[in-house]
Amino acid sequence: MKKVLITLTLTLGAIAALAQPKSEPLVFADYSDPDVCVDDNGDYWMTSSSFQCTPGLPILHSRDMVNWTHVNYGVEKLLPEERYATVQHGCGVWAPSIRYHKGTYYIYWGDPDYGIYMVKTTNPRGRWEAPVLVVPGKGLIDPCPLWDEDGRVYLVNGWANSRCGFNSVLTVRELSADGTTAIGNPVLVYDGQVEGNHTVEGPKLYKHDGYYYIFAPAGGVAQGWQLALRSKSVFGPYESKVVYNSDGVHQGGMAGDKFICFRETGAYGRILHLLDVEWKGGWPMMKTRDKKAERPSVQPHSGYQWHANYQDTFGFPLADGRQRIYGHHVGAGYRSLWEVPNLWLKKFEGETFADTLRLVISAKAEGEQSGFVIMGRDYCGLSAELRNGRFLLKRIICKDADKGEAETSETIGELNTRKYGAGAKQNYETTLHVAIRCDKGALCTMIYSTDGKRYKQAGQPFQAREGKWIGAKYGAFSIAPDKTSRGWVDVER
Repeated sequence: MKKVLITLTLTLGAIAALAQPKSEPLVFADYSDPDVCVDDNGDYWMTSSSFQCTPGLPILHSRDMVNWTHVNYGVEKLLPEERYATVQHGCGVWAPSIRYHKGTYYIYWGDPDYGIYMVKTTNPRGRWEAPVLVVPGKGLIDPCPLWDEDGRVYLVNGWANSRCGFNSVLTVRELSADGTTAIGNPVLVYDGQVEGNHTVEGPKLYKHDGYYYIFAPAGGVAQGWQLALRSKSVFGPYESKVVYNSDGVHQGGMAGDKFICFRETGAYGRILHLLDVEWKGGWPMMKTRDKKAERPSVQPHSGYQWHANYQDTFGFPLADGRQRIYGHHVGAGYRSLWEVPNLWLKKFEGETFADTLRLVISAKAEGEQSGFVIMGRDYCGLSAELRNGRFLLKRIICKDADKGEAETSETIGELNTRKYGAGAKQNYETTLHVAIRCDKGALCTMIYSTDGKRYKQAGQPFQAREGKWIGAKYGAFSIAPDKTSRGWVDVER
């Protein structure tokens, strides 16, 4: 017992000694659990967790590790498809790693309920191959491969206490030469609890100057620190060192002399930071970047994602660039948008920002609704609901949607309604322009217009709130109470 207490005291003392000034955000947008690799041409490629949202595994490109462009996604649908046809908040893609090996790009990720998956391609801007289940099982998360000089392949991963009953341990196993199958049993190479490094996760495996290194955060997402482990053998034993502790930055990946990682910021999600790496005495010591270092000139501008696996009935892109979203049947027991899979949403990008959407809304039956939403555990939006042949504009709001609380609404106006024949039923149509302005602290103001010129504020500003392990998002929705009749909304960005 004394040995454990002494070790804990020394570890916490080392953490305090490493405290540094806060780093500045690199990308002010929700790219959780980032990882990065560099190819033979000197191009950097990054991916991050996308959880239940699809398409998943965002692919970002850079020439300098500072300025990033969103160029693609690595996976269209999550497996098993039937499970992710409904919203599975916080499940799906956890902490991927991206690696380049002999002309091929690989991404491995853990789904805590099904195991470790992998996709690959020779062109990261093009189509990625279908996912392969490399290691089936429950609780496996945060995988990272290493191709060794002798051709052997190893995989490190963490474990999710919520699925298997333990955490803070890292295991390494051998994979087949093509990286598609486990050919060895896992070996426990590090238990952080012994040294007072609780909640060890997100490992990244490297080799440098004859040592195997595992980078892993510890201490939890909000206030953790960065560990480095090293050993002459991939299976250990590993010695450990705290290499950075400031600002609660969490897991990430290294390329060259830079380490990209994230910091939890509530409604904004998990924003990116960039640290410099300097090797000292065989250890990768991390530090905040010099104030004179190059800063990004633009945000990467992510695309829209669905809240579950895309299905054709969700809607389609139109030839003129708009997106159609068909009404999702919600039934008599409807409580909130929290369980609607075809929400079409994008990230908050920047601490402050503004954006406008033009919505052309169509409905055929009473109670059909389409509109705009700022989505999270709490949400707020504007809904055009068809009642008695006219569209009522409603401000909708839901507090603690993640806990099953019901949405409430307030009618704030009436929209111009157009009517035309559409077979057996009349079709009703209206146009709604919605603008969002986000101020510091993720305080959001919605304004609306029927002509795109004269705008009116829709109620008091709304305090945005994060979703489950993702930042707040905003976009469009459409719901229908009747399975036989579904309205829609065409969204112009």
